[in-house]
Formats: sequence, structure tokens, C-alpha cells
Amino acid sequence: MDINVFTGSLRERTPPAGLAPALQALWYHANGDWPKAHALAQSQHDDAGSWVHAFLHRAEGDDGNADYWYRRCGKSRPNAPIRQEWREIVAALL
Repeated sequence: MDINVFTGSLRERTPPAGLAPALQALWYHANGDWPKAHALAQSQHDDAGSWVHAFLHRAEGDDGNADYWYRRCGKSRPNAPIRQEWREIVAALL
């Protein structure tokens, strides 16, 4: 799957089958379901899950919590717009 297929799937009712929880979280975030996205990110206990978890807290405006999760995955909070970071994470995780 590439990012175009992934973003095209946002029109569907559910994310594509076979996605890791972190990618499912990004799908749900893009569809406005932050609680579901957050639960999925928390369920993936690796750098990808932490990165998405950080992104979600940044998107909600909780920079302190976001910074903690960025540190957990070895990254720094970017200055990029949220939509750009979302695309960068999706592309990296696909």
C-alpha cells in the first residue's frame, strides 16, 4: 500500500485490513476519532506507536505530553504543520 491508497481509504467506514495499530490510529485521527486513535497508538509498544502517540498529543495541543512521547521514540517535536507531519508519519510507516 502507498500513501495515495491509504489517503483514499479515508472515505471508507473502516481502515484497510492488515494495518498495524499505529497506522490505524492515523487513519482514525484523520477521520476525527481522537479517542480511538489514541487507544490504538497506546496499544503499539514500539517506536512507531510512540511516534504516533506523540503526534496525537501534539495535534490536541498538549505539547508537554507530546514531547515526552517524541523523546520515547528518539524524535523531536517538529515545527511542520500537523497535516504535513501526519503525511510524513504515514509515508514512513507504510
